[in-house]
Amino acid sequence: MCELSFDLKVPEGLNGCMLNTLFSWLDSRSAGVLLHPTSLPGDLGIGKLGREAKRFIDFLQVAGFKSWQMCPLGPTGYGDSPYQCFSAFAGNPYLIDLHPLVGFGLLSDDDLAPLRRLPHDRVDYGELYVRFWPVMAKAFAAFDANSAGLPGYGDFAEFCQKHADWLDAYAAFSACKDHFGGQPWNTWPKELRSYRLFQKSSLYAELKDAMNAVRFVQYLFFGQWTTLRSYAQEKNINIIGDVPIFVAYDSADVWANAELFQLDKNGSPKVVAGCPPDYFSPLGQFWGNPIFDWKAMKQDGYAWWMRRMAANFALFDIVRLDHFRGFEAYWAIPAQDEDARGGAWKPGPGIDFFKVLQEQFPEAKLIAEDLGEITDEVRELLKLSGLPGMAILQFAFGDDSSNLYLPHNVSPNSVIYPGTHDNDTTLGWYNSVDETARDHFRRYYSVDGSVPQWDMIRSAYASVSKLAVIPMQDMLNLGSDARMNFPGEAAGNWQWRYRSEQLDTLWRESAAYLRSLGEIYYRP
Repeated sequence: MCELSFDLKVPEGLNGCMLNTLFSWLDSRSAGVLLHPTSLPGDLGIGKLGREAKRFIDFLQVAGFKSWQMCPLGPTGYGDSPYQCFSAFAGNPYLIDLHPLVGFGLLSDDDLAPLRRLPHDRVDYGELYVRFWPVMAKAFAAFDANSAGLPGYGDFAEFCQKHADWLDAYAAFSACKDHFGGQPWNTWPKELRSYRLFQKSSLYAELKDAMNAVRFVQYLFFGQWTTLRSYAQEKNINIIGDVPIFVAYDSADVWANAELFQLDKNGSPKVVAGCPPDYFSPLGQFWGNPIFDWKAMKQDGYAWWMRRMAANFALFDIVRLDHFRGFEAYWAIPAQDEDARGGAWKPGPGIDFFKVLQEQFPEAKLIAEDLGEITDEVRELLKLSGLPGMAILQFAFGDDSSNLYLPHNVSPNSVIYPGTHDNDTTLGWYNSVDETARDHFRRYYSVDGSVPQWDMIRSAYASVSKLAVIPMQDMLNLGSDARMNFPGEAAGNWQWRYRSEQLDTLWRESAAYLRSLGEIYYRP
């Protein structure tokens, strides 16, 4: 047995020796698929946690995959991004499958008709908002909140009590937000601009039923998620979740925990998150998220973060930490600025955060999203934590052979992707890059470039990375029209959905081939 100290500059090693790191869990080879549940097919405007989700899990099993990776599952706001949610703990109501509510007598089949008229191949979030909530309100009106609950969903009162540490504040936030026409919390009357103040107000009693309605929606989400997660476990499929490092300003998290963020006395952010200017973005990226007061968080052992991680470990088998580099240092932009040029790097919590995390969750399985401007300090933090980082094949071509994302340069302790939700599809990427990159791609793989998506899929399987994750769009041979997200663009994203017949074709024509790739490259 070999044990090395933190101080030794020894690479991950020879004869099975490993650095003495906090986390070390990625010890076997496997493959997974990247697909956000909103992209599942169905007849109610957006992917659901129901029949089609189970059918997708069936496909994963038949094709030899072991993981389903998805984006954050929280309730989305303007722009519909799962990385800008009203809560870091709640589930997205739009993912709830309404068909079972017909069986429970809470809805009629005719109640679902307005949702069935929505497009089936793209998500129209505006129309979904207009049509979904009246249906959900009718279901809640038919639900007896004093009853034991719905069959298979557990006891309603017990659910509310179990999740009260976040659910009560989120229910209050959502009810208030609806009461004030969807306006952000910092525009509400001053006596309501925190959860503690709201609890003392007359509005608290007035919105009791509205808060219970919010709890009911979350009861449905978590009940359906529990069923889906159990089904995945039966099929030996791991679920990989995603935790954004930052939270939205207009969220229950900031409204109820203002002391944990860098806010002024009026509750407005002093600084906000983003990225510095670079070759691709001369003004930088101005995300606008409030930034944690890491010193305040450290005083109570990062208690809010530990609750957040506990909630995610209860939902997922593996958790990806988005914007890992922000734990080492974050780009803090004065809130009054119009772009990111005036920002500065400020220290994050560093290894101390991960030591606390490891003490509380010693068996945690985490992936570090270590993309972007990565410094030696970030690399050191990644090494000390032991977390697998990410390698993106679309970033590998067009330079020289030292590019860290080329398959011959990646680390075994990594997760390799052709591309992520922030990238174009591989076919779209290949058709849009310059001839230098395409020539490099063809020469590297000794291919003619006619099916670049499958060349990258095969390359990901063959790589030394322990985990290979394939975007669903690449297996379906889709171009740029199927791209999920354009970073920096506030609207028009997260809309792509596949059709049931596309999965039928993939299953029929490629499932056996995908399974064979797993066998050839030892991803059993």
